[in-house]
Order: sequence, then structure tokens, then C-alpha cells
Amino acid sequence: MVSVMERVLPARLGTGFRWLLASSWLTNLGDGLAAAAGPLLIATLTRDPLLISLSALVGWAPPLMFGLYAGVLSDRHNRRTIVLVANAARAVVLAVLVVMLLTGTLTVATALVALTLRSVAEVFADNATSTLTPMLVGRDDLLVANARLGTGFITLNQLAGPPVGAALIGLGLLWPFAAQLLLVLAGMVLVSRVALPPRSGRAADAAAVEQRGSGMVHELLDAFRWTVRHAAVRTLVLTILIFNFTFGAAWSVLVLYTQEQLGLGAVGFGLVTTIQGVGGLVGTGLYGAITRKVSLGVLMRIGLIIETFTHLGLALTHSPWVAGAIFLVFGAHAFIWGTTSVTVRQRAVPHELQGRVGSVNTICVYAGLVVGSVIGGLLAAHWGVAAPFWFAFAGSAAFVVLLWRQLLHIAHDE
Repeated sequence: MVSVMERVLPARLGTGFRWLLASSWLTNLGDGLAAAAGPLLIATLTRDPLLISLSALVGWAPPLMFGLYAGVLSDRHNRRTIVLVANAARAVVLAVLVVMLLTGTLTVATALVALTLRSVAEVFADNATSTLTPMLVGRDDLLVANARLGTGFITLNQLAGPPVGAALIGLGLLWPFAAQLLLVLAGMVLVSRVALPPRSGRAADAAAVEQRGSGMVHELLDAFRWTVRHAAVRTLVLTILIFNFTFGAAWSVLVLYTQEQLGLGAVGFGLVTTIQGVGGLVGTGLYGAITRKVSLGVLMRIGLIIETFTHLGLALTHSPWVAGAIFLVFGAHAFIWGTTSVTVRQRAVPHELQGRVGSVNTICVYAGLVVGSVIGGLLAAHWGVAAPFWFAFAGSAAFVVLLWRQLLHIAHDE
């Protein structure tokens, strides 16, 4: 009889991946605490709307500014060491923040600086961590491994972390940051136990030396050229960029949409995130069965159709119950499509380029969200809160039609 542990985390994934997974789950819980605690901290220190909005800016600006450099470092140096150093830097920032809260010397400016530095360290830690999985797990097991990592992100980062962080900050401003500090330190201990295999022998070492001597710009250009020339990864990255334009446009006004079109208050807006998280858990439970019966290419086609009609359904409905059902399905889709796209990229990209191509992907994610949010704000200001969802539906539908044939080849099922 197969044990529960074997079903959840098969032994074939290896001891190294188990250490990595445990570390990822703990640090994701810490990040979830911070997701709620950071903005609440700034809102406690000031009521200036501009300064409060900066607490959101420091979350997505660092990936745009440092994502490419983080990718270069991941491909140049020992990736486990980068994770340890980045998390050590994050721990130092959190420790200083806790001390300043204890002594009553924290100001709005120093709080924003601390949150920014913590986010910068997280960029380097996340990029290097994402390259460790394909080094520890075989190609055929990447789907299972990424699904387990995604499960931790949904349950701990999105579902458990934010409400716990908000509850802790009610006990005192320092508690969520002290808790994150302990979780980061525990994650460092766990990831230090991971034993990485050799990168690729002498040829890889020679290539690494050549890269270090060629300069960062040349290395980044190599990653962009490789991405552009590789049809499947090029299509994947372009898909992520375009669909984040449309997603960012719609979701940028989600708080207004829930209030004005659905007639819900602040609690209702919070429930939207919870419902999507529950949908992600549903996707987690079904993912193994789905991928055993449906090829990755077909799965990606289905996912993009679901996302397209999500925007249409939300544009049309005024019922909170109908919208709730749509958000539930979308949450499941987001987990399934996200896990599949990561697996596709990891299967296709050579180990020596994982960090840089991953950073190209990250830039496309955040560039799409930032530009999309601007589009969504302008559309909502002129034509109402439903307009960004109509834009998202039309743009997504057009792109699905253009991309339909390529989607079957994007997943490298062969």
C-alpha cells in the first residue's frame, strides 16, 4: 500500500528536492505574512495616499529593475549559494526592521527603504531557487515537482500567509516581521542541506569562464537571442507578455469592479482573493489526473480559452454568485497554466541558461502587468469598470486565434 507521503512527495524526486520544497514552503509563508503586513505597516505610520501606494510599488519594481541581473548571477555562480546569500541579506534587513520597531525609531522613509531592500533580495533568491528544481529532478518528474511547489505558494503565500500576517500586526507591528525573519532563517537551514549535482563537467565550466569574461550585456543578449530563436519558448514568453497585458488591465480595477459592478464591500473584495486561492487548491488536486490524460499543448489551449471567457463572464455579470464561480474556475486555471508553463520552460532551456531565460520570462510578466494596469485605469476612467474586462476579452480572443496552431507545439510533448 502506497503511503500518503509517497503519494504527495514521491521518493523518486529525491532527498534534495524535499529539502528544497520544505525551504520553499517556509519562505512562502513568510512572504505571505509580509504581503499583508507591509502595506499595513506603512498605513499605520502615515495616512498619505501617495506614500501608502509606494508600499505596493516596492513589491513589483524590483523584479523589473533587477530581474535580468539576477538571471545572469544564477547562470554564473553556484545557485544554492545565491539563495543562501540573498536570504541572509533579507534576514539582516528584517532584523534591522524589528530592532527599529522595538526601539520606536522607525519612520515612513526607513520602512519603505527596508521593504524595498527586502523585495530586491527576494528577486535574487526566487530566480536562483527556480533554477534548482530542474537540477534536482528528472525531466519527466518536473510536472509533479512544480505542482508541489505551486501548492505551497497557493496555500501558504496566498491563503494562509496574508490573514495570519494581518492578525499578527494586530498584536504588534513587529510580530509579522519577526515571524518572517524566523521563517527565512529556517528556510536557509533547509536549503543548505541540498546537494547539487555537477553542472555539466568541464565543458560547462569552460562555458562559465567564457561567460564571466564576456560581460553582462553579452550574456543577456545570449539569453534574448536564444529565446527568440527557440520557437516554443519564444511563443511561451510572448503569450505570457500579451496575456498579462489583458490580465493586468482587468485586474488593476478589480477592487472597483467588486464594489461598483458586484455591489460588494471591502470584505467581498477580500473574498475574491480567497475564492481564487480555493480554486488553486482544486487545480492542485486535479492536476495529476489531468496531465495523465491531456497533453500539455492541449492543456495550454484549454487554459487560454478559460482565461478569455473569464474576462467576458466578468464583463457581463452583476451577480456576486456568478462572479464567485468564475473566480473559482479562474483560480484553478491560474495554477494549472502557471505550473505547466514553468515546466515547459524548464524542459526546453539548457541548464546553463535557466537563470537568464527565467529572468526574461519574469520581465515579460511584470512588463505586461504594469502596462496592462495603466491601460485598465484609463479605460475604467473613461468608460466604467467593465471596460477593462471587455478589452481583456477582445485582446485575449484575438491572440488565441493567432496563436492557436502554435500552442500544440509549445509544450515540447515530443
